[in-house]
Amino acid sequence: MTLPPDDHGPLDFKDIETMPIQSRQHLVRVKDFAQPIDPKDSFGEFWDSLPQFLAVKGLKELSKHIARAKINKRQIVVALGGHVVKVGLAPILIDLVQRGFITALAGNGAVAIHDLEIAMIGETSEFVSDTIADGRFGMIRETGEIFARVLRRAREEKIGFGRAVAEEMEDGDRYPYREYSLIYQAVKAGIPFTVHVAIGNDTIHAVPGISGEDIGAASYLDFRIFANVVTKLSHGAYVNIGSAVILPEVFLKSVSIARNLGHKLEGIVSANFDMIQHYRPTANVLRRPVARGIAVTGHHEINVPLLRMGVLTEYERLIAGRS
Repeated sequence: MTLPPDDHGPLDFKDIETMPIQSRQHLVRVKDFAQPIDPKDSFGEFWDSLPQFLAVKGLKELSKHIARAKINKRQIVVALGGHVVKVGLAPILIDLVQRGFITALAGNGAVAIHDLEIAMIGETSEFVSDTIADGRFGMIRETGEIFARVLRRAREEKIGFGRAVAEEMEDGDRYPYREYSLIYQAVKAGIPFTVHVAIGNDTIHAVPGISGEDIGAASYLDFRIFANVVTKLSHGAYVNIGSAVILPEVFLKSVSIARNLGHKLEGIVSANFDMIQHYRPTANVLRRPVARGIAVTGHHEINVPLLRMGVLTEYERLIAGRS
């Protein structure tokens, strides 16, 4: 086969207009570069030494907003998935609760399971690859029996899922590690912890004695409690940590309910912390319902402690009039 002649000539660039470099606006300046500091320096110096780009800017903006929200007595709501508890972050969030930097918490069913097991024996989670092979995965007698009892009482006494779990832990002899329980410490501090369940999503749903009616009643009441929290979220903060589907959907529906009832919900700053950014948190937490959304991508065990220290640093600076 004979190829046609090559008649695709190159474009002549000689008449392209250029400009002096100083006339251009620049995104990157050396004043915003990271600065190496000494290990003996303070966290505040470390915080200031970070490069002022992308995720750092978002994390600092979020930290300042949360600090201002506390000063202005606004709602600061944290929603989380089970992995957050499994990587040992309950003490970090408990500290923020006790300092008044979190005013409400929400979790999925996995959060409640891991949280209760930690309070009971100081350990949780299992080697799924081993136990799924022969059907032992999730079939823990004590956990199932406790939740069956707790949820039955929740329905009968018309209390929410989270509240019922916290009341179960009132017996310190049976729950010697409850100081590490995010649910117990939140309720003890006087703030709500709501639990939002998808049937079939949690290990306890297959254990004998568990009632779908009890789960539904307790979780539905918590949804209504959470929706009430959201009605007061104007100029507050909403932080989703590690929930890719359930809590983003619950949040979006709650915002719609609040606005349907006449609450404008203005000035909300939201954030999504996760190892990758998923569609639903991006759409339902960061974009659709809020004034400003901030994505922080990375491992929770690094970013959540960093957020805590950032919030405390910015709060102290605001109180001192230096921010």
